[in-house]
This record gives sequence, structure tokens and C-alpha cells, in this order.
Amino acid sequence: MTTLTGDALIARSLKQQGVDYMFGIVGFPVYGVAHAAQQAGIQYYGFRNEQAASYAAGAVGYLTGRPGACLGVSGPGMVHGIAGLANAEKNCWPMVLLGGANDRYQNGQGAFQECPQVEAARPFSKYSAEIDAAHRAPFYVEQAVRTSIYGRPGASYLNLTNDVLTAQVDEEDVEFPPRCPEPPTSLADPREVERAVTVLREAKNPLVIVGKGAAYARAESEVRRFVQRTNLPVLPTPMGKGVVSDDDPHLVAPARS
Repeated sequence: MTTLTGDALIARSLKQQGVDYMFGIVGFPVYGVAHAAQQAGIQYYGFRNEQAASYAAGAVGYLTGRPGACLGVSGPGMVHGIAGLANAEKNCWPMVLLGGANDRYQNGQGAFQECPQVEAARPFSKYSAEIDAAHRAPFYVEQAVRTSIYGRPGASYLNLTNDVLTAQVDEEDVEFPPRCPEPPTSLADPREVERAVTVLREAKNPLVIVGKGAAYARAESEVRRFVQRTNLPVLPTPMGKGVVSDDDPHLVAPARS
């Protein structure tokens, strides 16, 4: 019979759900999470401040389509991570912030660096929860990852209490949900596409504005073919930059100001 710690369960669950990168700072009570993550095959990058680590986690989520994880210590460490959590939520970048905390039974009793972390994260995330038992960690991790990538992408928060992280559980008592599949692709109504084409044909001075949606969808080839066929000028938004090459003759980025 194999025994797993809460640290190992969380790390294994993150890896199974497609989280390949973790950024953060080790300290109480998340030392073991960082160690277990590396053992599970997750690339861990140590930072000097959780704020920078949380921004990195969001950026990786945007670049890969799978959430990056930010690991923070309890109290002020987790609070620092809210900056990147809010940034990811508003920019629609998938990420998961993991905040260490004291034992669950100590809540409200003035424990070390105690902070209402689940409540603090809620206004800046799509999903904010505390893992209530070690054997339930895979369920919560799957929910956090699924919520971050389905629908409008965004941020999730998981509160990791010390008693859950250090608990030992028999592997046969743990149910690991299957890997959350990639989110379904939303297709435009064909009638709306026809309507857009009609409007474009009748326009006197049309301008193609390429935004973040085209970049997140990895639609570079389709957008470039469209621009070449229509011979229209293209203006990228800040997050649409790169979808059309900077040296493309149709680019009118200097006119943006």
C-alpha cells in the first residue's frame, strides 16, 4: 500500500491536469509542494517576490493555453500573489495561485501570518477555494484548472493549509479525475460571418484590427492569409502584436498614436 502526502497529491494532480510550470517562493508551509512538484516533472522557478512569480504564471498560461502555477507562502506572500492573479483575471490568462496557510482548525485564532486568503482572492478570480482534506486535493486541482481555461479564461486560487499538506493518505483512497480536456472551440454563427463579409465589401475605408483573441487562438496563419487576400491595412492592439509580422507591408502600427 502506497502512502502519499498532501504535498505529493497536489503536485501529482497539477501535473496530471497539464500544469507544467510553477513559479514562487518556498517557505511555511509550502516547502514540500515545490519539492514534490519537481519530482512530478513540473519545472519550478524560484523568485524573490510572489508578485513577480504570479505575473510569470499568468504569462505562461497565456503562451501555452494551460495555467501556470504560482506558489506563495501564507499571509503576505499570498497577498503579494494577488497582483498577478488580478492581472491574469482581467487579461483572461489562465493561471492558478497556490497560497499556503495555517492548519484549518487555527482559522480565526491569530495564527502565524493568518489572513482571510480565500476571501481576499475571490474578487480577482473565477474560482477561489480551500482544499478541505488531502484525499480531495485532486478534485480541487481539476476544478481550478478547468475553471481557468473553460469559457472566458482567467485565474483560480487554491488555499493550501499546513494540515492538508502534511497529511498522509493511502493512494487507494484517492480518486484522480482524468485530465481536463482542452476547452471546446467556439465557432461563429455562419450568418454573422456572411454579414461581416457584406459589411466589409461595402466599406469605403476598412481597417483590420487584430486583437488578443486572434493571438490566443493561434490564428496567425488564418489572419495573414486574410490580410494578403483582401490587401487591407492592419492595426494590432498591444496584445495582438505579432499575429501579423512587424515587417508586413500591410501593417500600419505607427499610425496607432
